Amino acid sequence: MSIAEKIAWDDSLLPFQLDKADIRGRFVRLDGALNRILDQHNYPEPVARLVAEAVVLTALIGQTIGFKAKLSLQIRGNGPIRLIATDYFAPEAEGEAGQVRAYASYDAGKVSNAAPFSQLGKGMFAVLIDQGTGQAPYQGITPLNGGSLASCAETYFAQSEQLATRFALSIARGKSWRAAGLVLQHMPKASPLKVMAEMADPEMDAENWNRATILLESVQQEEMIGPKVSPAELLFRLFHEDAPRVYDPQPVRFGCTCSEDKVRQSMTIYSAKDIATMTTDAGTLTADCQFCGAHYVLDPSTLGKDA
Repeated sequence: MSIAEKIAWDDSLLPFQLDKADIRGRFVRLDGALNRILDQHNYPEPVARLVAEAVVLTALIGQTIGFKAKLSLQIRGNGPIRLIATDYFAPEAEGEAGQVRAYASYDAGKVSNAAPFSQLGKGMFAVLIDQGTGQAPYQGITPLNGGSLASCAETYFAQSEQLATRFALSIARGKSWRAAGLVLQHMPKASPLKVMAEMADPEMDAENWNRATILLESVQQEEMIGPKVSPAELLFRLFHEDAPRVYDPQPVRFGCTCSEDKVRQSMTIYSAKDIATMTTDAGTLTADCQFCGAHYVLDPSTLGKDA
């Protein structure tokens, strides 16, 4: 396998459907994009792993939202790991890359070697979708239950979209981070994916879903994260009985939308008095992007309501 072939498999998302079952899915493998996110912060291992899982879930869910839209996960708990925030920016046009970013907030003195998910404590798993069309953003919230972020995402789909969903995630750290995720979704009975008349049989429908989820649970980490097995190869290994049909892969990249103009815009809600309280001893106002680490130094006299 050449280096070019390996790179082509990384940082990409592959949509697919199972033609002999009413099931669709996506497979994502992240390498460079994930390391761009994690290299900006010196997260403890449990925090980094949760961030990696959240990024994989964000890409898998975000691929369905349509061009120019934005999907965010906000995972908030009362434990040592307080917040994980992720964004997926859908491509502007077909063939372009989707973009992901993420950051975490945590109590460094309390994060331990315990299971990462348990260190979130009690809280919420929220999915927010902004179509960017002037409509109010959609928000779906589910509790932090089930023992994993994947379980929370499955609950979200069951409650908010009445869609049976199963995820498999794999996170590994060697010289760098690698992560992969696979999702299956059992489509509604009116779905156009039903290509065979006998699929209307509820018993057969349930049997197909049960078989697919059992096969999903059998996937091995080395198959998921590669690099010896390509995404398409993996899907045919797992689901060959159900005639998997793969579509064009979509690239995924790290991306951040912060800018000095946006920082200035956010300051327009503050009065001159408020701005004065934020001004440093050096006579400047500074702002840092939690997602990409960009550092902005601004003149307070040009900020605020009266600027």
